[in-house]
Amino acid sequence: MQDLPEYVGDVPNISGSEALIEEAIKGRSRYAFTPGPIDLSKARSACAIALHMHQPLIPAGGADLRTAALISNLQHMMENQSIGDNHNAPVFQWCYKRMGEFVPQLIGEGKHPRVMLEYSGTLLHGLRKMGLHDVIDALKTITMDPNYRGAVEWLGAPWGHAVAPSTPVQDFRLHVRAWQHHFAAIFGLEALTRVRGFSPSEMALPNHPDIAYAFVKTLKDCGFQWVLVQEHSVENAENGHGIERKHLPHRLVCRSSKGEVASIVAIIKTQGSDTKLVAQMQPYYEAKGLSRWPLGGKQVPPLVTQIADGENGGVMMNEFPPKFMEVSREATGSETPLVNVTEYLEHLDGLGLREDDFPAVQPMFQKRIWDRFKAGEGPEKLAKVIEGLKREDGRFHVDGGSWTNDLSWVRGYENVLGPMEAASSAFYEKVLKPKISPAHPAYRNALLHLLSSQTSCYRYWGQGTWTEYGREICRRAQDIISHDF
Repeated sequence: MQDLPEYVGDVPNISGSEALIEEAIKGRSRYAFTPGPIDLSKARSACAIALHMHQPLIPAGGADLRTAALISNLQHMMENQSIGDNHNAPVFQWCYKRMGEFVPQLIGEGKHPRVMLEYSGTLLHGLRKMGLHDVIDALKTITMDPNYRGAVEWLGAPWGHAVAPSTPVQDFRLHVRAWQHHFAAIFGLEALTRVRGFSPSEMALPNHPDIAYAFVKTLKDCGFQWVLVQEHSVENAENGHGIERKHLPHRLVCRSSKGEVASIVAIIKTQGSDTKLVAQMQPYYEAKGLSRWPLGGKQVPPLVTQIADGENGGVMMNEFPPKFMEVSREATGSETPLVNVTEYLEHLDGLGLREDDFPAVQPMFQKRIWDRFKAGEGPEKLAKVIEGLKREDGRFHVDGGSWTNDLSWVRGYENVLGPMEAASSAFYEKVLKPKISPAHPAYRNALLHLLSSQTSCYRYWGQGTWTEYGREICRRAQDIISHDF
């Protein structure tokens, strides 16, 4: 397959090859990971873990906020290790690389390690600009080498770590496409054809019907086959209750106010202290206590799935490496193997199970909407229904659900969302609407700043320096759009 350049000038390759990427995805093989060495027909249960890695880009390469270079937060940590927790920077750097060491070692021992990786585009760009080529090379080895790549599944993500519920839908699509471009430029188009699952930033799932529909449609249009969702961000589509069989695949069904329907396979991540659970490989031990469950007339192994930050916290830095090695060795050849999700879904497909055989779920609170609104009645009627539900119950909202329900990605951040929305609107009016070519250098530069400005960190970390970072990147995006188009 044709290679894409990783950089076009100083800007990462995040747009301009849409047709090539779409062609590669459409022409991919049905199965990405099977047949492989793991025989799930003999498994009682299985376990899957994913590691989420992210560092934002921040305007901190200089004393003056308005002129400071846009650098990786990891670089800022490296250069200021005496401040706060910045002394962790060298360990973080190793965390980004270490699966490139663990996987070859375990496979060399004849074991069957499995891990899913999700790296934001801002992190990958930051690593390269810092000159940490050894990190990228280690990741390339386990992604591209036929001896190792069956053990590693990459998950797609929004390029700039944007939260779907509060990111304009056209921009979220740009994030997804940008990540696919950047990943293909680093690891190759063939590797991109094996990326079948998607990991939403902060596990944030939109629950406004129109945004949720656009979210799923974007994923399907971009070739994704399944999405990871947080347990309490979805509900049973029939009765609005919680999910009972959390360790089986579900079908996320999203309907718009106009009556459009989009669905995708959903893999449910259960609640809990994510880093502690993954660091101590708790999903494996939970899976060991389970036996086969019925699904679509078949008996299948339940899959216990967890995702955690791959670098944050002492447990991930220190406890995860030896525990991952220990469990990879113990699980190999056992009745509870480590698997990756696509490998598991391909096994179910081989049994004749399809998406329609999976129980339906929908974003949280939607049962209450559908009780009063019929899909197809339009956005104006939907808005009235939502306002009525908000008045009746202060807990009802359509801000979306994520890994924690006590955090809103919207309320309290108007001073950041205002500039974000202004930059998004300007990009739409001056760039998207006139159909400027995504291969145009100014398009790519403006896109880099727009996507970087929508990073969740500018809200998650509260008011102060981080919100100022976000506002400044929005200002730069606006400047580029005003001057270059």
